[in-house]
Amino acid sequence: MQRSFNILVVEDDPEIGLLIKRHLVSNDFKVTLVQDGVEMDRQLKSGRFDLVLLDLMLPGEDGISICRRLRASSPVPIIIVSAKNEDVDRVIGLEIGADDYVAKPFNPRELIARVRALFRRVELGGVTRQTENGKLFFEGWRMDSRSRQLFNAEDALVSLTPAEFDLLQVLAERNGRVLSRDQLIDLTLGRIGASNGRNIDILISRLRSKLEAGGAPYKFIRTVRAGGYEFVAPVTRESAEPVSALAMEHR
Repeated sequence: MQRSFNILVVEDDPEIGLLIKRHLVSNDFKVTLVQDGVEMDRQLKSGRFDLVLLDLMLPGEDGISICRRLRASSPVPIIIVSAKNEDVDRVIGLEIGADDYVAKPFNPRELIARVRALFRRVELGGVTRQTENGKLFFEGWRMDSRSRQLFNAEDALVSLTPAEFDLLQVLAERNGRVLSRDQLIDLTLGRIGASNGRNIDILISRLRSKLEAGGAPYKFIRTVRAGGYEFVAPVTRESAEPVSALAMEHR
């Protein structure tokens, strides 16, 4: 039996909030509706949520601040739903850690499709690309495909969003191979949000900030001009055998 996902909707407009809740509930999602960051924090402390749908224009703390704060402390998926539909707003939302961005007014079918696509990404967790033993190692780092966790060289857990994890896994499994932005979208099976070349660049920037903080720039992910991106660190599996990019290409 398929489990019902629990969604926290943060929306201060009562009519829009109820509209979103009605469409989600009619598609078998569990929904809790709150109107600001204070109520959101209270709900997050008392229960477990699989997704946060977040408006940007909220009373008190705005959605940008809330998204940044959430991402700093939790890998919970976030979809921004906002009337601010300028490209700069989308880019800012993605840069601070949102997994997707839906502009108001929205088609309810599109919103449901985005929510379902994100949950497919989380549930599949890269199953079609999992390594034999479920773990990859590079420069002292450990990536566990089964638990979808990343640990740094000091064995500290590094928080990644679902989109960041999927992208890093694709790159690490094909280390030494230059992958274009289109290839990265295809290889993640479309599970990295509303994908386009700009979104890939934003995710790469976010990964670099987490992988290379305080270290040499581009130690792990190299930009190839007019080509794409390449994971340059040596990668081994749990068996300590080098991962073959050619072999992974046929998986």
